Amino acid sequence: MADIFPLISAPTVREWLNDRSEIALLDVREAGEFGEGHPFFAIPLPYSRLELDIERLAPRRDVRIVLIDGGAQDEATARRAARRLDALGYTRVSILEGGVHGWQAAGYTLFKGVNVPSKTFGELVEHACETPRISAAELAKRQNERVPLVLLDGRTAEEHTKMTIPGAVSCPNGELPYRVGALAADPHTPIVVHCAGRTRSIIGAQLLRNLGVPNPVIALENGTQGWALAGLTLEHGSTRHYPDAVDERTVAEARRRAAALAARFSIATLDQRIAQSWLDAADRTTYLLDVRSAEEFARDGVPAAVHAPGGQLLQATDQTIGVRPARVLLADHDGVRAPVIATWLVQMGIEAALVAAEDAAALERSAARADQHAASKLDLIDARGLRELNDVDVLHLVDLRSSAAYRKGHPAGARWSIRPRLLETLATARASDPFVLFADSPELAALAALDLREAGFTSVWIAANGIATWSEAGLPLEASPHVPADSERIDHLFFVHDRHEGNLDAARAYLAWETGLIAQCAPDELDHFRIEAKTPDAAFSH
Repeated sequence: MADIFPLISAPTVREWLNDRSEIALLDVREAGEFGEGHPFFAIPLPYSRLELDIERLAPRRDVRIVLIDGGAQDEATARRAARRLDALGYTRVSILEGGVHGWQAAGYTLFKGVNVPSKTFGELVEHACETPRISAAELAKRQNERVPLVLLDGRTAEEHTKMTIPGAVSCPNGELPYRVGALAADPHTPIVVHCAGRTRSIIGAQLLRNLGVPNPVIALENGTQGWALAGLTLEHGSTRHYPDAVDERTVAEARRRAAALAARFSIATLDQRIAQSWLDAADRTTYLLDVRSAEEFARDGVPAAVHAPGGQLLQATDQTIGVRPARVLLADHDGVRAPVIATWLVQMGIEAALVAAEDAAALERSAARADQHAASKLDLIDARGLRELNDVDVLHLVDLRSSAAYRKGHPAGARWSIRPRLLETLATARASDPFVLFADSPELAALAALDLREAGFTSVWIAANGIATWSEAGLPLEASPHVPADSERIDHLFFVHDRHEGNLDAARAYLAWETGLIAQCAPDELDHFRIEAKTPDAAFSH
């Protein structure tokens, strides 16, 4: 079976990335492995979640796909993933010869970190647009002197609550154009936008500058990390949030500015017929996205759309748009957020257009293939069944949740594993032994169970409510702060996460990584961006 998937050399893959035909370069390693080094335009699609995420990232079954792994054992993980994709009907699947090592051996750069294209884009924007910035020390000085300013946190509400600059109000970047008038009613009050590092501070501030708001707008240099490195104290537990209601006069002004900005970037609005033709095209991939808040999407989201909050879409484009060069349709409900986000997508080299809400509501997608991961064919076990099964002589408990969650608490006696290493973890088990899998969702556990069944294991159960099923059965949990060992935690990227846990050395390293991204890029990696550095004139601003 493996021989039907061609091995493609790194230079050929590089040519494909630049030939303007659609390609999905999918890295099927786990998050920690991906973050330690990957090609610039690689899309993270860990094998542990492959069938759950592939349709969203690469909806067209005949799109050109190249899979990347670590290159070990003759590209074993990529081959396994290729067989799964083949079973789902993907017809043009190839494998990068030698995995990431083959890429590096060809003289190409492997990039550390995550969301590398978006992060690089942010650095390019700051250079091109000369986005104003303020240091943590200067911001703290202004706060102490009670200088009037509006401080906005452009990250998600969850990130804001975990830690923020004292006094900041949560307003994710995608919400800024719609809500800034309600947050900064005085046109003379400076607005400072911050994030945890650099990208969302820069993009948030420049977004408002492009929109032509009259206020002075400044990015906080290095975000919460810069604040901590300056010896200043972060705030934890804030629930400050943008106002849910925006008056019609404020919306009308925002809509006027958004329309002018969209015209500047030649953003088209498609009617239902043309938008549907984009979705139906057999030779092009089109993503239909609703960029509003989660609450709004839950209330009246476009049925055929994927929810992609605008700020996070720009911050992590590679987690939503898996095919290059695909097209993007943004569902427009208010005439503000979608047009503004579209202007940033086109600067990232992505073809984008708008579709009005009433037209978007009637759009249809071809039905996804049912039973992608065969969850319905696998056995769920409840608390009662788990209590009964727990009395057998040999029972294998496998915790498939994150390694961090396992360390904090897991079913007593359970081993931690992850899908690509599951068969290795259970190498000494007998095929007839009973197994219980614990995961964050039955669907995720079902993927691992599918691998076990195909390997010949005959008694595989999935805890219906994950680890909660174990607790419901009255069975004990145990913690293991040092197990699995750091070297085994392929799902965890220390480089990214440690900076949020008070590790100042990690914060310094991360900021140096961010500011050094452009220098690592080759010309063909930067050529995909189309940044417009024009400063809005007085007429546009007012």
